[in-house]
Amino acid sequence: MKLQQLRYIWEVARNNLNVSATAERLHTSQPGVSKQIRLLEDELGVQIFLRAGKHFTDITPAGQQIIALAGRIMSEVENIKRISQEHTDQRKGSISIATTHTQARYVLPDVIRKFIARYPEVALHMHQGSPAQIAELAAEHAVDFAIATEALELYQGLVMLPCYRWNRSIIVPPNHPLTRLERVSLAALAEYPLVTYVFGFTGRSQLDEAFRREGLVPKVVFTATDADVIKTYVRLGLGVGIVASLSYDPALDRDLVAIDASHLFDYSVTRIGFSRGSFLRRYMYDFMELFAPHLTREVVDAAAAAGDAEALEALFQDIPLPTL
Repeated sequence: MKLQQLRYIWEVARNNLNVSATAERLHTSQPGVSKQIRLLEDELGVQIFLRAGKHFTDITPAGQQIIALAGRIMSEVENIKRISQEHTDQRKGSISIATTHTQARYVLPDVIRKFIARYPEVALHMHQGSPAQIAELAAEHAVDFAIATEALELYQGLVMLPCYRWNRSIIVPPNHPLTRLERVSLAALAEYPLVTYVFGFTGRSQLDEAFRREGLVPKVVFTATDADVIKTYVRLGLGVGIVASLSYDPALDRDLVAIDASHLFDYSVTRIGFSRGSFLRRYMYDFMELFAPHLTREVVDAAAAAGDAEALEALFQDIPLPTL
């Protein structure tokens, strides 16, 4: 059994059983990948992939278990590489982040600017996606960090650390009737067509829950994953926007009015997560602390050592989270 063979089956599974894409990703030949997988199957005496002619069509039950173990081995191989790099050149390497548009567009730019100034020889890679896509990338060890707010149940294999809390603003054109109210209520908001996030993005669940508690049905006429898209359609008169407050830029959005809605909705908490058991290089600790200053190396190590969700929650019980 060769490490290369385990890498091949792991990558084929990650590439939706596409051997050609796997070969391209690994800079090798398609026949070479297929041959090594067949040799591994012959050695183990079990079939890992089901086939139709030369194409893989599915993964066998035994293959599922073998591939899962291969993924863990690949993760440990990466840890070995990181340990050696940490002791040879502490300021070179790479860091990959999976997150949503809101984080990438409004929160991370200043963090990344400071990080690059401190570590100019560390390459950064950003992957944007839905919470489910972010969780999948992290679970497959395709990224170092996942930054997310929604669908935390998807991140079972990660150590998820609370970073900051945030709430929402109502976005309307100037002179909109809502701007004349001293305090906007959910009932008043429910009278207008709403433009907001797709369910599962950027705290949408808290928004829906708030209306549900009041027995109101919001008139959501347009949804998007991107706050900039939401603001565009508010400008077109499609409806009243509800976005994360941090996505409103007074300088760029001067043609829109932001009305604080923190009294209407529960606060959401954004978290950063990494695979349990990962070896974190020094610059990775620094990145987390730049993103959330309370995440010092000592706090991160204590969180990684926490045995369960209750222990993790207790660790942060007395640490006040900043509000953005």
